[in-house]
Amino acid sequence: MAFTFTIADEPDPANAELGRKLFAGETDFLKGVVAMSGLPEADRKEVCFAGRSNVGKSSLINALTGRKALARTSNTPGRTQEINFFTLQDEHYLVDLPGYGFAEAPLPVVEKWQRLLKSYLSGRQTLRRAFVLIDARHGVKKVDQDILTLLDKSAVTFQVVLTKADKIKDKDRNRLVQQVSDALAKHPAAFPEIVMTSSEKGEGIANLRSIIATLE
Repeated sequence: MAFTFTIADEPDPANAELGRKLFAGETDFLKGVVAMSGLPEADRKEVCFAGRSNVGKSSLINALTGRKALARTSNTPGRTQEINFFTLQDEHYLVDLPGYGFAEAPLPVVEKWQRLLKSYLSGRQTLRRAFVLIDARHGVKKVDQDILTLLDKSAVTFQVVLTKADKIKDKDRNRLVQQVSDALAKHPAAFPEIVMTSSEKGEGIANLRSIIATLE
C-alpha cells in the first residue's frame, strides 16, 4: 500500500523553540572528507543533506544556520567534491554531501564520489536522517531516483525538502506535492512528511530546524 505524503505542519511553539536554540549556537566547518578513513568520530547525532547540483543545498544550510557563507554556494554544478562536516554546537553534525547529476567532472571522479557516498550512508551508525533536496520547480526527476534507491538499500530514513518554493505559484503546489508523493510511494525509506522551504524568503526554515532538534 502506498504512503500518502503530506506537507509537514509548522512546529508547535515548544519544538520551534528547541530548533531556534539549537541553531542559535555556534556552527562551524569541521572538515571535508574524501575517504572513509577521514570521517570524524561518530560521537554525536548527525543529519545529512543530499541533492542534485544547483538544487540550493548550500543556500539552505546557510539559511538554517544563519551564516551567509558557511556552506559555499556556486553556479558551477558539481563543485562540492567531498563530504563536508559542520559542527552544530556540541551535539550534532550537519553533513553536506556531494551534489549529484550534471557534475562537471571526469567519470572516475564521479565514481569515486559514488563509492564514498555509498560507504558513508551504509556505515554511519549516528546518522539519524537524510534530507533529500528537490527543486520545487521541477519535482522529483530521474536523476534523483538513484539517491532515493541508495537510501532505501542503506536503510537510512530520508525526508524530502522542497527548495525554492518561492519560485512556484500557489496554484501549482498541489500538483507538485502529488508528483513528489507519487514518486516517493516507491521508496520504503521515505519519511511521510515533505518540508516546503525557501532559503530566500525563510519559508520552512523554522520547521526544518525543529525537525532536526527533535530527532531521537
